[in-house]
Amino acid sequence: MQKMKWSVIAFAVAAASTQMAVASQQSESNGFIEDSKLDVHARTLYFNRDQKNNKPRSAQSYSEDFGLGLKAIYESGFTQGTVGFGVDAFAMTGIRLDSGRGRNGNGQFPTRDNGKPETTYGEVGGAIKARISNTTLKYGEQFVDLPVLSMDDARLLPESTTGFLVTSEEIDGLVLHAGHFTAINALDQTGRDSANGGLLRSIDLAGARYNFTDDLSAAYYYSDADLGHKGVNREKAKKQYLNVNYVHPIADDQSVTVDFNAYSTRFQDKEAAADRTSKNNIRSLSVAYNLGAHTFTVGGQKVEGNHAGGYDYGYDGGGAVYVLNDVQYYWFGAKGEKSYQARYDLDFAQYGIPGLSFMTRYVRGSKIEGADGRRQGKNWERDTDIAYTVQSGAAKDLSMRVRNATYRSNSAAIEGGARTDVNEVRFIVEYPLSIL
Repeated sequence: MQKMKWSVIAFAVAAASTQMAVASQQSESNGFIEDSKLDVHARTLYFNRDQKNNKPRSAQSYSEDFGLGLKAIYESGFTQGTVGFGVDAFAMTGIRLDSGRGRNGNGQFPTRDNGKPETTYGEVGGAIKARISNTTLKYGEQFVDLPVLSMDDARLLPESTTGFLVTSEEIDGLVLHAGHFTAINALDQTGRDSANGGLLRSIDLAGARYNFTDDLSAAYYYSDADLGHKGVNREKAKKQYLNVNYVHPIADDQSVTVDFNAYSTRFQDKEAAADRTSKNNIRSLSVAYNLGAHTFTVGGQKVEGNHAGGYDYGYDGGGAVYVLNDVQYYWFGAKGEKSYQARYDLDFAQYGIPGLSFMTRYVRGSKIEGADGRRQGKNWERDTDIAYTVQSGAAKDLSMRVRNATYRSNSAAIEGGARTDVNEVRFIVEYPLSIL
């Protein structure tokens, strides 16, 4: 009887071990070619921006352009075995359909020395990858979207970054990341290290997200960046990010979502005669109430610290601001700024029009600190977004989106580092196609 008991236990352990092995991503690999994917994506973007009070008056205040972006991404499967190997590759090209000297300036096309935008531009890149169990290492050019390193994709073609990234999902509900990157290619450039004039020399990052339950998750990320243009003082930027997200179900078609985001960054001038450190903290809290097709969101955001530029946006990728009020035109991250948002979303699927959605929001900021130390800067932004995605037929997944933004600020806000007034319209048509 005892022998049979231990045999059953041994069999159960062996079965569990086999099940874990079978459940791992690598053990389920079908092969390099068999699991390959090839996706093609086309995007047309009309972009109109009118900066109402651009100063000095001699500066260009109106920009308008229209282009086509084509992107092909190939992702191989992994070879079979304990350790699997594979490759990823991409090719992208942007085509200018309309724009010219005097109207260029929306960050869609490379600009020649004479101010005229290029007719076409493109980029190719790739990465090698290896996987063991549920852990993948990728090295090369890639698209990364993490709170402390996020590639911007708000124009024709996305940014890309060069380095390595480890992604591990060995524990159910837990995703770990670690990486080291040395370059970011800009949205409107094709050269290596072209974003922000090569400001980012290198960045190390690590972090994780854990789902405690289906309704509660938290994330923490840390990065250490080495910054500095050629001939300019070198600077270190150490950043921490924290997120807590909780969804409270009320009924089948009702829920409340609470989302908290916070960044804490320390900048240290490495070449100053004395140790000079500046700091910046930015945090936001939002509460969203979902009632069937309707979602109502309110929230606030605050910037603290003595860093002259407020939240230093962009050195770690143009999309890396996971806070509430990083909206269409402005991110409300000037020095000392406090801002509040009210937002409404409507999903028309429940009214018989699946694929159609509407969003509008209003953000108001104040307490922006100017060079004189006075906190009299104020600004606001109003956004409207209407989108439709074709649900079936030959044009399935074709999407169309109209985005409108109106932004206004007083002179004290501009002096404190905020943006000039602007009216902006974007019309975007996208068509993704899966080849493999």
